[in-house]
Amino acid sequence: MMMTGAEAIIESLRKENVDVVFGYPGGAVLTLYDALYTTNFRHVLTKHEQGAVHAADGYARATGKVGVVIATSGPGATNLVTGIATAYMDSIPLVAITGQVAVPLIGRDSFQEADIRGITTPITKHNYLVKKVEDLPSVLKEAFYIARTGRPGPVVVDIAKDVFAAALDYQYPSEVKLRGYHPIFEGNIETINQVFEELRSAQKPLIFIGGGVNLSNSSEALRELIDMTGFPVISTLMGLGSLPSDHTQFLGMVGMHGTYAANIATTECDLLLGIGVRFDDRVTGLLSDFASKAKVVHFDIDPAEINKNVLAHMRVIGDLNWSLPALVERVREVSDQLKAQVHPWIEDVVSWQRENPLTYERDKELVMPQAVIEKVSDLTQGEAVIVTDVGQHQMWVAQYYGFKHPLSFLTSGGLGTMGYGLPAALGAQCGLPNRTVILFAGDGGIMMNCQEMATVANYNFPVKILILNNQTLGMVAQWQRMFYGGRYSHTSLKGGNTDFVKLAEAMGVTGLRVSKPEDLAKVLEEALATPGPVVVDIRTPETVDVLPMVPAGARLDQMIMGG
Repeated sequence: MMMTGAEAIIESLRKENVDVVFGYPGGAVLTLYDALYTTNFRHVLTKHEQGAVHAADGYARATGKVGVVIATSGPGATNLVTGIATAYMDSIPLVAITGQVAVPLIGRDSFQEADIRGITTPITKHNYLVKKVEDLPSVLKEAFYIARTGRPGPVVVDIAKDVFAAALDYQYPSEVKLRGYHPIFEGNIETINQVFEELRSAQKPLIFIGGGVNLSNSSEALRELIDMTGFPVISTLMGLGSLPSDHTQFLGMVGMHGTYAANIATTECDLLLGIGVRFDDRVTGLLSDFASKAKVVHFDIDPAEINKNVLAHMRVIGDLNWSLPALVERVREVSDQLKAQVHPWIEDVVSWQRENPLTYERDKELVMPQAVIEKVSDLTQGEAVIVTDVGQHQMWVAQYYGFKHPLSFLTSGGLGTMGYGLPAALGAQCGLPNRTVILFAGDGGIMMNCQEMATVANYNFPVKILILNNQTLGMVAQWQRMFYGGRYSHTSLKGGNTDFVKLAEAMGVTGLRVSKPEDLAKVLEEALATPGPVVVDIRTPETVDVLPMVPAGARLDQMIMGG
């Protein structure tokens, strides 16, 4: 069938079951946008390209589908870089379609030319520059295949302007064959048998879950393994939601702001099953002393992760949807034996939880940020899709929100991108129109992409935006307070006195405010009951710390505790 390159792109998106794209038009992609108009393909226009890429990311995390973003050449493409890096660090499937100057102008420092392929090479799973229209179908087929298979990640497809208007006889490939790219699904079953034998001899085993469980949608198999073994469980930030927070064996998040029980269990265990984790520095603390008494078993789909940070005594390479069910089948026959075997260990772990729970100072005069998280958790019964920006509020959400479902916690983990939250929340709401989506943000991070309040208003995405407003860059100020002698160098946000209620109303969003503890429940209930998007400006104390905290370079058992 004869069609233009632009029409071929849209037809390819349909064949990949893409139902919406996020983007921002410009000169190099005008032909593509004209095709979007004539085909009535769903498109969400954000107010900034960075907002568009974070929205596509949030959509992907919430739905499990590949997110798609479109931007023009030059600054349009470079404005995607932070969002692409965010997706890369957290292994999020994303396809970014960027315009490039026409083929004869490439390499001549032409108007709005940027080598986005070169710029994004270190932060993409793969990328392309398309200069021939007949290459479009195969490139797009490969891009989606690469983005979603194996360890997911972002792919950039940069397309020269004249390719959009050129004609081709369109045929979409039915399969992909890429030399050198063969994502692993099933690994070596003998490794499962070896892990099983280790389980049978371990006295202090610990299951450590990460973002790979959410990404692979393998939570059900994980839950079976946990229930059959009786082993205690800890999680990374990205693994939250893959197991209900109230599960009796769940100790909480591990690492820099992990719970006392999770950190001590990691220090004392004799077998650590790392399932879909990266063993990053925020988790391990002092690397040389991380889980130093344990044999480490690393389950991962990406062989490059094995031994990158923590030496694995055993490795299980393959999709978790293969490895976890295979291990469950072996465990099934000795479930009661394993539970009896670890009973003394469980008693120790439970005592750590009971004696050192998460705690914070209650105040009758001030709205404590942790109390906000707890109240939202109560009001939503853990059923909401929770999105955060980055900072103190992010850690408090990880500690105090009661997650119940996989893919219900969206946050920038690896890159720690301030400004991620608001556009990611609108992307999640776009993908899940019937779910309650709640954004927690700080008064610093919300300003980095606050223009997207206008986007949620334009599309009436009913995101509830809760700003924990302490008039400071909270996490940076906490470090200055703890480790820099209280010298608050450029972390105070009091000078501008931005009125977030007025800002919200100026962009067409309902604005509410909480400044007294007695008003918190009433205003949150009003926000949840209000149709359409709502911003709630919640005034919180300036000098509240996220605790426990493991200082940089310290062991996990060297926590600074609260209370």
